[in-house]
Amino acid sequence: MPIRASEKARYPKDWKDISRLRREIAEYRCECVNECGLHPWGRCVERHGMKAKFAKGKVILTTAHLDHRPENCADDNLKAMCQRCHLI
Repeated sequence: MPIRASEKARYPKDWKDISRLRREIAEYRCECVNECGLHPWGRCVERHGMKAKFAKGKVILTTAHLDHRPENCADDNLKAMCQRCHLI
């Protein structure tokens, strides 16, 4: 997800590296386990760069802050998510 200019100062200077590492750890697969409320069966099946199964277009994997605070980049506060799960 693009970072709004008004929010950019809240992210650490190495955010691109943090985000890339999180997506690598997730093996470029969405880590959402129904946090979005869209797949009660378990983990989302979307994979970065693939055709989306539940939306139109190609999947772009993002890194989400579970507490919605960009300053908190603790491992347990970050998840790699497809753009559909992240937006919800």
